Amino acid sequence: MGVLVSVPALSSAVAPASVVVPEIDPFAVMNVVGLLAFAVAGALKAAEAGLDVFGVSVLGVVTALGGGTTRDVLVDRLPASLAGTWDMSVALVGVALAIVLIHSIEGRVRDHPAFLTTDAVGLSAFAATGALVGVDAGVTSFGVVVLATITAVGGGSIADILIGRVPVVLRDDFYATPAVVGGLAFLAARAVGAPTGVPSGLCAAVVFSVRLLALRYDWRLPRV
Repeated sequence: MGVLVSVPALSSAVAPASVVVPEIDPFAVMNVVGLLAFAVAGALKAAEAGLDVFGVSVLGVVTALGGGTTRDVLVDRLPASLAGTWDMSVALVGVALAIVLIHSIEGRVRDHPAFLTTDAVGLSAFAATGALVGVDAGVTSFGVVVLATITAVGGGSIADILIGRVPVVLRDDFYATPAVVGGLAFLAARAVGAPTGVPSGLCAAVVFSVRLLALRYDWRLPRV
């Protein structure tokens, strides 16, 4: 006689395993992009000025770290470049890329698309990090725009001074202006309740677009 074995019925609907999507830190992404881009731009600028490998490295690192360090000091934070080795490492990678790239550039570096594009990318990414730090530090809306602008133009301005040039922010009307516009776009996105990451992404996109349009159409502010 057979033995009946009771087997529990399998549920017809098996709940799918939940997938945990890691949250992306907008500041971390923009910071890496800005460090790489400005390190390349600063090193290319130094190479054009005739500096040796050490000088190119110093100027690339200063361009990459100068704006963020100034920003952190203003909000009474230990600069990220002094808190760890990550920022310096990323900047040095950017310098290495520039040293490789410089041999393929003909003519004036500051007019070459490789320099203008990386500089615009650095400008846009660092404007976003400045705005994010401003919000995190609890400064006013005006302070957010100021920090976005200083972070974006600070490193390049220090680098220009080191090689004996008037900082581009004082010579080119539409260099700091895109950062100001981007900071305002960041505030507008936050004001309408945009999801995390959208304000910084919008800020970077606006800065990049305005800067490239200014280069394309030679936009300038009216002179007194």
